[in-house]
Amino acid sequence: MGKGRVEAFTDGVVAIIITIMVLELKVPHGEDFSALLPLWPVFSSYVLSFIFVGIYWNNLHNMFHAVQRVDGRVLWANLHLLFWLSLMPVSTAFMGENHFAPAPVAIYGIDLTLCAAAYWVLATQLHRLHAEDTAFAKALGDDRKGKFSLLLCVVGVLLSFVSPWLGLACYVAVAAIWLVPDRRFENQLE
Repeated sequence: MGKGRVEAFTDGVVAIIITIMVLELKVPHGEDFSALLPLWPVFSSYVLSFIFVGIYWNNLHNMFHAVQRVDGRVLWANLHLLFWLSLMPVSTAFMGENHFAPAPVAIYGIDLTLCAAAYWVLATQLHRLHAEDTAFAKALGDDRKGKFSLLLCVVGVLLSFVSPWLGLACYVAVAAIWLVPDRRFENQLE
């Protein structure tokens, strides 16, 4: 199968996820900067989630440029990832509305962990379709960055119960790691 429909569908779902997240932001009541202060937990949760959704979209975009074909297992693996990403607006709102309480921060981290695991499943299914000498397989390599990110998300969930700020620090570290562009796929295609 061609990959075009998977890419188009993924782009559409990601756009909807971001739209839903931004609609959760409420207009402050007041006309000075102090009216913004009560919104900082919701807004900062949105910013972090926007970054994560953007990272996934960017990585999927780059990865699918190296993909030659897809099959039914890849379609299901992609839907699996999109399912966990589609829960991002809910976990984001839950964390922000509850001012980074331990359980909401842990739930947010569980969603991030499941997104990372689903991305790994998708990459594994795509790797199965591409021989070791293809640009995709060479670019994917052993995916140390992805595995470390998954581990850091799990650690963040566990630390959330000790201190939600430690859990958040792990999630921010994962985002920071991926903000440095992952050029593995771009480099293979050049």
